[in-house]
Amino acid sequence: MKGVQLTKMAQELELTNLTPEIDLSDIVIKTAEINRPALQLTGYLEHFANERVQIIGYVEYTYLMQLNEEERRFKYERFISSKIPCVIFSTMTRPSQDMIDLAVKYNVPTFVTERTTSSFMAEIIRWLGVQLAPCISIHGVLVDVYGEGILITGESGIGKSEAALELIKRGHRLVSDDVVEIRKVSDVTLVGSAPDITRHFIELRGIGIIDVKTLFGVESVKDTQSIDLVIKLEEWDRDKEYDRLGLHEEYTEYLGNKVVCHSLPIRPGRNLAIIVEAAAVNHRQKKMGYNAAEALYKRVQANLAKKRENPEEE
Repeated sequence: MKGVQLTKMAQELELTNLTPEIDLSDIVIKTAEINRPALQLTGYLEHFANERVQIIGYVEYTYLMQLNEEERRFKYERFISSKIPCVIFSTMTRPSQDMIDLAVKYNVPTFVTERTTSSFMAEIIRWLGVQLAPCISIHGVLVDVYGEGILITGESGIGKSEAALELIKRGHRLVSDDVVEIRKVSDVTLVGSAPDITRHFIELRGIGIIDVKTLFGVESVKDTQSIDLVIKLEEWDRDKEYDRLGLHEEYTEYLGNKVVCHSLPIRPGRNLAIIVEAAAVNHRQKKMGYNAAEALYKRVQANLAKKRENPEEE
């Protein structure tokens, strides 16, 4: 089962480790859900989600601190010995030395964060949700064009990387070339990123590998981007009918989420970068409530209705 290394979580969320003697390398977080052990600290361990990250906030901390030392040790030991992955103290609370000793005894890493419980919970759930989201890898190029995530797909050698390079020169940003990792972070949102090994690189046939970040600067690259539109490049087929109005949206599906998809026929002389820019702006307009195809259709229908009412004007 996919998981996140605890060392990575601690580093990304800037957690202070109070138990450095515990080896974190083999500890993996496998769920994005978290638990605040209120009832568990009182002794009720039925239905205890012990596989989750455990967060002790100010309320739980003050409850433990008002107990006498013997009772606190007994209740905390019962909790800490339940095979939990880690404990995080929030809102600038700090466990007592006997709590830290118990954590070391049962090999449970213990961290502290200065953030408030509510804000930290929101951040860790969001971060773990992205890291543990269902993920697939596809062949394509992902670019950020005017804030819209454009996924360019098509057969190998059709010109995806060349289109991306032209878009970069026009001020847009590269997310990934050749391989795009797509994560389903919600039922409506797909987020794309590049594999670590190929991040910020583009392959151009006849030239080789180029480093976009080095050549064009840090403003020309981006680590992640939501996928808003798919543009499928394909060879021009004289016998195929292509959509010329755009009244009806076509979709493609990744991980159960539908994304608007345009099939773009390739012929010599077509400027792919400008077409992708126009598609991005047009898609953004549609999201804001304006559809040029519908506006044209209504104008044509109104003109035909007017002619039917006043035939003598023809």
